[in-house]
Amino acid sequence: MDQNQSKPDSIGAFGMRQSKAGPGLSPSGSPRRRYRTIWISDVHLGTRGCNARLLIDFLDHVDSDTLYLVGDIIDGWRMKKRFYWPEPHNAILRRVMKRAKRGTRVVYVPGNHDEMFRQFTGMSFGGVEIRRRAIHVAADGRRLLVLHGDEFDAVMLAHRWLAFLGDTAYTLLLKLNVIVNGVRRKLGLPYWSLSKHAKHKVKNAVEFISRFEETVAREAARLGVDGVVCGHIHTAETRRFGDVLYYNDGDWVEGCTALVEHRDGRMEILHWAEEVAAREHASAAARAAA
Repeated sequence: MDQNQSKPDSIGAFGMRQSKAGPGLSPSGSPRRRYRTIWISDVHLGTRGCNARLLIDFLDHVDSDTLYLVGDIIDGWRMKKRFYWPEPHNAILRRVMKRAKRGTRVVYVPGNHDEMFRQFTGMSFGGVEIRRRAIHVAADGRRLLVLHGDEFDAVMLAHRWLAFLGDTAYTLLLKLNVIVNGVRRKLGLPYWSLSKHAKHKVKNAVEFISRFEETVAREAARLGVDGVVCGHIHTAETRRFGDVLYYNDGDWVEGCTALVEHRDGRMEILHWAEEVAAREHASAAARAAA
């Protein structure tokens, strides 16, 4: 028997001790979903803003032939200032490496927060391929450019110091987000992103997101591909710009989202916090009816 299978994590994503799931089953006992492709980005391991709890739950409920890590998986910016690395962050890396070992193709496209890994572009570590950009061919034949997207961020390009300043302010907002959701958990309320709500209320942020999406789509059109998948701005979205389809897989500090490709090439954004809330509501209803 595979040693990795014989010693599963004994503590589940939500802090509850769980028994070993059967073959093809998730820790909650439901069948693991199988997708052709999964894209996740902006996990920001090494920060308190990383929602490791929800990401572990996601990884324990889904499988795929290919997994793209679309940048900012590890937050090198924050770790240079203060080291923070709790056990759940190790648990996420173990799950990713285990997938690569078992045959899942794992492609890592570093972003600006984990740019230290860009020097290893073209290499493979533990079955994880490191690429600056990638071209994904979907089941329906569409060619999709995969990149993090920071190269199209005007602030990053023109004023790197301002980007660091903005990162500091954003980190403070994420700390508040952790506190707010800690209180909500104690009250039995589902996850809610304060930082995401605030961003959607700020007009300049909305305008920046729109310009970013248009710029990335233009690059995809210039390269002659059918679409683009990126991250960076922590806003999950599916849009069409002319002949180009734009996909953003979101993040795991605010929205807790992933982009998935079904077997027929159909693309879908999964909002995992909502799925967990619905699952917990269904479990509570079943217990009440018993």
